[in-house]
Amino acid sequence: MIIYGTAILAACHLLGIFLGDLLGALIGVKTNVGGVGIAMMLLIFVRMYMHKRGLMPATTELGVAFWGAMYIPIVVAMAAQQNVVAALRGGPVAVLAAFGALSLCAVCISLINRAEKHAADVLPEPGPADQAIQVARGEHHA
Repeated sequence: MIIYGTAILAACHLLGIFLGDLLGALIGVKTNVGGVGIAMMLLIFVRMYMHKRGLMPATTELGVAFWGAMYIPIVVAMAAQQNVVAALRGGPVAVLAAFGALSLCAVCISLINRAEKHAADVLPEPGPADQAIQVARGEHHA
């Protein structure tokens, strides 16, 4: 059922909020640090785990997919509520962290794109089975 997908999301959200609060306490701030992001990552991992093991019916996956798609606007809305001016007044650490995260993402995306291009460029040599298929089709030229 689709409601099970919502239940999976709720469990991931509660665990993410708990872990975000715990992370905030560990680093000495009295706020949630990355709880929604942690919840999103948990949802992705749970969905992949259950899908690989055949534990997620199609209707449940529809519920998870719907709420997974809704996470992006939720994260954007939460980020919009952050006080950017106060963060910038807090020192250059916020600016350095932002540029560092941006640079790291750009490098990762570049590496992924290059890896995909190389994988597409490398075509396997035709083997005996491919030659047999060509002969059967009448496409084999000596």
